[in-house]
Amino acid sequence: MLNQIYIDNLIKNALLEDINYIDCATDYLIPDEQENTANFMAKADGVLCGITVALRVFELLQSDIQYEIFIKDGEKVKYGDIIATVKGKTKTLLKGERTALNLLQHMSGIATQTAQCVELIKGTKASIADTRKTLPNLRPVQKYAVTVGGGKNHRYNLSDCAMLKDNHIDAGGGITNAVAKLRSKLGHTVKIEVEVRNFDELKEALAVGADIIMLDNMSPETMAEAVKIADGKALLEASGGITAETIRKVAESGVDIISIGSITHSVKAFDISMKIAKV
Repeated sequence: MLNQIYIDNLIKNALLEDINYIDCATDYLIPDEQENTANFMAKADGVLCGITVALRVFELLQSDIQYEIFIKDGEKVKYGDIIATVKGKTKTLLKGERTALNLLQHMSGIATQTAQCVELIKGTKASIADTRKTLPNLRPVQKYAVTVGGGKNHRYNLSDCAMLKDNHIDAGGGITNAVAKLRSKLGHTVKIEVEVRNFDELKEALAVGADIIMLDNMSPETMAEAVKIADGKALLEASGGITAETIRKVAESGVDIISIGSITHSVKAFDISMKIAKV
């Protein structure tokens, strides 16, 4: 779910960034009273995400805007599908077009790529998760889009889980020492995740009772051996260098979670256009 206060603030900041003072083209060209209808159209096949966010852009510019949604978040779209229709003042449509499309295309791109990853591991016990590799100030919409695509959210921020990556371990005196320090200070609701780079670190993390163990940049074959060693004593998360070509083998190794940063930090925007009916 998305917090409406966050969404409104995000949109307002985006609009202020895009319309510093006036819209030189729209404000001098279009009469205040002119109205038009515009269609959002898919120009690719994928999973839609963010249509209500996109339409909220126009609502904030014009409170009495009218719209109709034909395809909802999480539903599949095909090239040529009309996603939604919006009717209002032409100035409103023109001023909100780019902000609305930027959000809709980005969120749909994440949902689509996540759905592709989910499909590739179908039939295994593994789940797809995101990471904290998100764009500043866009984390809520990006993580929402992952769930719309069928994935799950990793920790939302640094307060959610004590995750010991390689730098934490090296700076904290090793796995055993670092986990012991955390155990003495953390509340009972906070889990500890430890990143490991080899079998020795895996066995050490298991010995100190890590809740989750991240297998960093291991091959599927190495992960399969790690699954045997762990024997269900901790959740195992695969991460690092996972591609469409390798993700199936990673899932078949028996890991519980596959976290992929690319589904948020380097996703391709989903192609959607907004076309205004000609006067």
